Amino acid sequence: MAALAEPAEVRAHLVAAAAAGASLTYGELLERLGYNFSRPKMRALCATLAAVDEAAAGHGEPELAVLVVRQSDGLPGQGWWAGGAARERGYAGPWEGPEAARFIRSVQAQAFAYWQSRSGTGAPGPPG
Repeated sequence: MAALAEPAEVRAHLVAAAAAGASLTYGELLERLGYNFSRPKMRALCATLAAVDEAAAGHGEPELAVLVVRQSDGLPGQGWWAGGAARERGYAGPWEGPEAARFIRSVQAQAFAYWQSRSGTGAPGPPG
């Protein structure tokens, strides 16, 4: 399958979302890339997300694919879970429901904190 977008372009959207403390639905990210939502486009996007996260790991940055979620429940799709990111963090719980939501919020919070600290959008630290 041909690349949907350059990883750098996808990364830029995700870094901006992280700096804003927000997740994006698959449809929102596809729209920002100039596409309407479709299953084939979503699958192509997921391949690009994997490349974005691989590069981030190489730079010591937190993953960004966890910020891309389903509109229905605000959780990443099956591909994110099956890819092993949750297992790598020691999570062996369900992929849906309140426990999964708590876990995802904690992983997203790491990305938010990292990128907010680099963009100046985070909460101010204690006076020092």
